[in-house]
Amino acid sequence: MTTTASFPSTPGECGCPEYAGLSRRGVLGLGAGLIGATTATTMVGDAVLQTARAASGTARSTLVVLSLRGAADGLSMVVPHGDPAYYRARPKIGIPANTLWGSDGFFGWHPALRPLQGLWNQGRLAAVQAVGLPAPNRSHFSAMEEVEDAAPGSTTRAGWLNRLVGLEDRTTPLRAINLDAGALPSSLVGPTPAMSTSSVDSVVVAGGVNPREREASLRTLWGGRDDGLGRAAQMALGAVADFAPARRTSAKPLNGARYPSGDLGGAMATAARIIRGDVGTEVLTVDHGSWDMHSGMGNIESGLMQRSCTELAQSIAAFFTDLGPRADTVTLVTLTEFGRRIVENPNRGLDHGFGSMMMLAGAGVRGGRFYGRFPDLGVQGDSDLTVTTDYRSVLAEVVSTRFGASTASVFPGFSGPSLGAMSSMPG
Repeated sequence: MTTTASFPSTPGECGCPEYAGLSRRGVLGLGAGLIGATTATTMVGDAVLQTARAASGTARSTLVVLSLRGAADGLSMVVPHGDPAYYRARPKIGIPANTLWGSDGFFGWHPALRPLQGLWNQGRLAAVQAVGLPAPNRSHFSAMEEVEDAAPGSTTRAGWLNRLVGLEDRTTPLRAINLDAGALPSSLVGPTPAMSTSSVDSVVVAGGVNPREREASLRTLWGGRDDGLGRAAQMALGAVADFAPARRTSAKPLNGARYPSGDLGGAMATAARIIRGDVGTEVLTVDHGSWDMHSGMGNIESGLMQRSCTELAQSIAAFFTDLGPRADTVTLVTLTEFGRRIVENPNRGLDHGFGSMMMLAGAGVRGGRFYGRFPDLGVQGDSDLTVTTDYRSVLAEVVSTRFGASTASVFPGFSGPSLGAMSSMPG
């Protein structure tokens, strides 16, 4: 049994040396903390499991955390067309007001995000503007880890999602799954078991001609061992068995859903299949990037922003369509490590900034509106979008309303105002 690490989406055309290095250096550093004192990491097929005692169950609610890696520009995705300073700051890359949809007179959505209009019209999609970390942090490395740990000043290596699933005693790695074949994101690192896989069909016992014989052999080999390796092997085999309903679900998207080609479409299709399999998964994490657009952002017809928004919107829309009735139990939230500057640079791009935007979609969302207090762009002398809503306020509403979780336990030391963007679960 071994531990492997893989890398997030490549930096593409962003031109940021630090972010380019993330896929080579940063993730390896995160992977070093994968093995905790009460868990072990094992390889089963192509899946990496941080394992403990396996126990199956049904998830009453599922949270999908979609990370927009590289620092997404929230002012391009949800455009403050009602503030003339936006167009003065972006004479070449500003999104024309007459191309936006879902406008409330001040904000409107980027035209490439139009596949999400159905969710918006149904009241199942919302956005929070001017959201982010409580203090500026322009390093992709440290900001990403700060967002995912969500516990400033803590010396304990545990992410907020690991704390969330750790609030219950049902310790199975199937409760929290990262849709990547490598190391867990820091949000899932900690003492509570989790799993990382890029494919439903890869969560199997690898090796041998006959999988059943191979599994029986491994159970004979490890079944009597009461040490760390023995327990890890036993629990990994238990997780594979519990995951069988997901493997039996149709790999073909349902309800006419059509995912775009590419990594994000594939990951969201896998997420839908796991949820349809009803294996007790409460948290799924997905990465999409790069959003680090220092140049070549383009216009509404082409360029990096148009392509990224199109892939994002098509993937999310297909995901909720694919889920069918199960969509009533699933909430999706987007995160990014920080935003970008208000003023465009000479390369028709945007440099590292501060505030950005978060999306909420699906179950429990009070959608069809924009949330957050938006600052006057004309007085942002440092060219940063001021953060007026701590990102933990958004996440705290999600975990309290969808899971009934103690926000003090998930976000230690944090207390923030309610946005009213989420409604509580009935019963």
